[in-house]
Amino acid sequence: MGSKDGLYWCMLLVVHILVSFTMLLSDASEITSLMTFKASLVNAEALNDWDPNVAPCNLTKVNWKGVMCGKDGSVFGLRLENMGLNGSIDMDTLAGLPGIRTLSFANNSFQGAIPDVSKIGMLRGIYLSNNNFSGVIRDDMFSGLKWMRRVELQNNKFTGRIPRSLTGLNILVDLKMQDNGFEGEIPDFEQKSLTVNFANNKLSGPIPQGLKDQNPSSFAGNKVCGQPLTTPCRIPTGKHIHKTLIVAVVTILGVLVIIGMVLLICQTRRRPTNGYKNQQTIKLSKNNPYKTSKKELQMHSDEEDNYKRSPNSGRLQFVRNDRQRFDLPDLLRASAEVLGGGSFGSSYKAALNDGPAVVVKRFKEMNNVRKEEFYVHLTRLGRFSHPNLLPIVAFYYKKDEKLLITDYAQNGSLASHLHGKRKPNEPGLDWPARLNIIKGVAQGLNYLYKQLPHLSIPHGHLKSSNVLLDKVFNPLLADYALVPIINKHHAREFMVAYKSPEYAYHDRTTNKTDVWCLGILILEMLTGKFPANYLKQGKGGSSDLETWVNSVVREEWTGEVFDKEMKVTRNCEGEMLKLLKIGMCCCEWNVESRWDLKMAVEKIEELKEKGSDEEYSSFTSDGDSYSSRAMTDDDLSFSKSVVKR
Repeated sequence: MGSKDGLYWCMLLVVHILVSFTMLLSDASEITSLMTFKASLVNAEALNDWDPNVAPCNLTKVNWKGVMCGKDGSVFGLRLENMGLNGSIDMDTLAGLPGIRTLSFANNSFQGAIPDVSKIGMLRGIYLSNNNFSGVIRDDMFSGLKWMRRVELQNNKFTGRIPRSLTGLNILVDLKMQDNGFEGEIPDFEQKSLTVNFANNKLSGPIPQGLKDQNPSSFAGNKVCGQPLTTPCRIPTGKHIHKTLIVAVVTILGVLVIIGMVLLICQTRRRPTNGYKNQQTIKLSKNNPYKTSKKELQMHSDEEDNYKRSPNSGRLQFVRNDRQRFDLPDLLRASAEVLGGGSFGSSYKAALNDGPAVVVKRFKEMNNVRKEEFYVHLTRLGRFSHPNLLPIVAFYYKKDEKLLITDYAQNGSLASHLHGKRKPNEPGLDWPARLNIIKGVAQGLNYLYKQLPHLSIPHGHLKSSNVLLDKVFNPLLADYALVPIINKHHAREFMVAYKSPEYAYHDRTTNKTDVWCLGILILEMLTGKFPANYLKQGKGGSSDLETWVNSVVREEWTGEVFDKEMKVTRNCEGEMLKLLKIGMCCCEWNVESRWDLKMAVEKIEELKEKGSDEEYSSFTSDGDSYSSRAMTDDDLSFSKSVVKR
């Protein structure tokens, strides 16, 4: 080894030692701060595993209960919920943790004034709900917290006015202040993506214009008025009258100017005397995010006009011409069977006297959708024709009642076959059936992507209960493309797309979000296990199912990952392994690393029921694990990548 090489390796060793020493100092600093913070708490027995001799984080692995670890191994949050904690929350000490971004002390017994969150300038979320905090929150408490996205203060005893500094949080998306004693008027919130809840306080006065599209229930139990409530506001008096008069005068002058211009145009231009109607045209914006063609926009505009002129408003609107026509009285007379109640409403099977059975789904969470928008969107979906989409037959629109009528799938949902109780001697879904189903699901999803390029999540609610099976067990996607017409708050609470990692951590969906849902569905079909996080309201961020599969793969490739109901044969295990790999690549938490739909569909289409001799893999004699020859080089690299995650 030359002198230069020796010098290089010496310098490399020095750098490594310095980095290691820096990490040790960082760990020691975090341990000191957290132990000091713990000392300020009362009834902290739940934190007995906080060992000063062990680092809180080992990269992303959590060693201390309630600590949240970042990718670099630093502490980025505390989630100390449901622990019976009391005492004071030492924000000065927590401010000494440079990586801290989120704090949750929900469902404890803290009392007194709100902790001074302004001391942690990089804070993104503060969760203090269901405690006994009280008193007035100072008006500038949230000033300077430009990264704050979520504030949850509900079910405490706060009083006084809502801090106006909250209106300056430009990226705030979630504000929950219900069930307190806040009083006075609601400040002017203008954040576009904000969801609020001020229910059950002592608020009064008009609801600001920026909140007119919120759920009306968010203002219940107060003395407020104006949209979105049906309670009108009285004519303003006192200090508001001057501003109102100015607005009224300007509006009247504007109307007069417009009337004058119209009269002038009528006098200087002749009306067309020929018999042709003026064709409506729509100018396209250069910044149109949907990239919709002129022809398509013209078609949508014509559909809205048709609906406005239609004498059938309030009746069933059929969107397909190849189905028997019927009306509401026919549905009411038909024998009905309750199929179940989902997150959007109840479904019924209606058997018409002289026609096939249909499914009627009642939607409860579409009250903010205009009838013209509803008509245009459902009419468009009614034109879709694909063997793996559940056809929409008709719909019904009234302000308080919205129905969607679809074909009836004879074999129920995929979820019922994977997780429901079967009759004695009734076989489960074998491997060929499941492979056929996932291929059909991929093709149906691919069709939606092509037909709805303007939607980042063309399906939005892809899960096993929304995959129906026809009489020969071909899959039919249901409840697709509902995001544009579902109440936004309800969608974010219940729809599967909003449980993806990118929405949980970054409050956004992408054109790979439905691919994540597809990946979880693949794992569910292969393992027979239900994704438990789907049962939780609100955000997911990670899948219990994905975590379990990851843990099995981390140890070794074992047969126990696959559902025994698939009736595995000797030469199909290699294909099952390939599909498992596809599923993991589709539900990769990092969006950049996640496969896109095109790649997923191509790989799924390549799968066969049985592998060739070259691809042959088998279980060991006891059926617990794969033999070593089951693993190709590609599979080994995939296994290592999963372990790293």
